[in-house]
Amino acid sequence: MMIKTNNVFDWLQGWYHLQCDGDWEHEFGINIKTVDNPGWYVTIDLTGTECEELDFENVTYEANESDWYYCQKKDNRFDVSCSPSNLTLVLKIFRHWVEESDSVYP
Repeated sequence: MMIKTNNVFDWLQGWYHLQCDGDWEHEFGINIKTVDNPGWYVTIDLTGTECEELDFENVTYEANESDWYYCQKKDNRFDVSCSPSNLTLVLKIFRHWVEESDSVYP
């Protein structure tokens, strides 16, 4: 089911809600926290989701100390580190990756 919204945070809430089946949310989920360099660290657990088997090409971007991000899929997780101003951007990268697979969300 495609989640129709332009707001990436609304979309992420919808994606999370679609994964909740009475079991998944007890063991897996999404974590967004700050880090002291400064920046954000996001972990989205893909275990048991339709995204678990999808390939993802790691993304690295480093313009300067205040404009950087790293996205990777590792151990059934989508892991992101980014500078303070790039949280929305990296969540859009996750959304784009999920929505690119017709088999996941036709």
